[in-house]
Amino acid sequence: MHLPELKETIAIPQGVTAAAEGATIVIKGPKGELRRAVGSKAVVLSVEGNHVVLRAKSATKNEKRTLNTNAAHIRNMLRGAKDGHVYKLKICSGHFPMSVTLKGDHFEVKNFIGEAVPRTLKIKQGVKVTIAGADITVEGANKELVGNQAAAIELLTRRPGFDTRVFQDGIYITEKDSKKV
Repeated sequence: MHLPELKETIAIPQGVTAAAEGATIVIKGPKGELRRAVGSKAVVLSVEGNHVVLRAKSATKNEKRTLNTNAAHIRNMLRGAKDGHVYKLKICSGHFPMSVTLKGDHFEVKNFIGEAVPRTLKIKQGVKVTIAGADITVEGANKELVGNQAAAIELLTRRPGFDTRVFQDGIYITEKDSKKV
């Protein structure tokens, strides 16, 4: 069974502007500008007043799924443009004192489990990484970029083949967008 038309309306918060350029939405706010293409011919995107409206002509199961996915992405973009997204990580080192530094746009981990060669990672554009003691904060407007960068930092100190319950040295995500992990 399918409905004749499916419609999703998303309110635009104060201080944020949204514009539809064909099948692409552009959202501007105090934390930055975000763009995303709505990758479907079945879903029509429009901005009406203070609302972003997504419509699907014949709401089949696939069109409903696509519409709801795009609506979730747009909600994340609106929140990111207004408040930003923040992930917090914790540095855990037991026996070997690990040191973490930022060198330009590179994140560097020295003396991880006594290694002589430092492990490095390039920080993506649009993401801000700060280190305060044993805490690392990753923030930005784009939720996907921020989450990917936090995961890449966590994977930088991963040791495959070792039991994480015993070998606990590393960097671990402790908060995802104000939610404890």
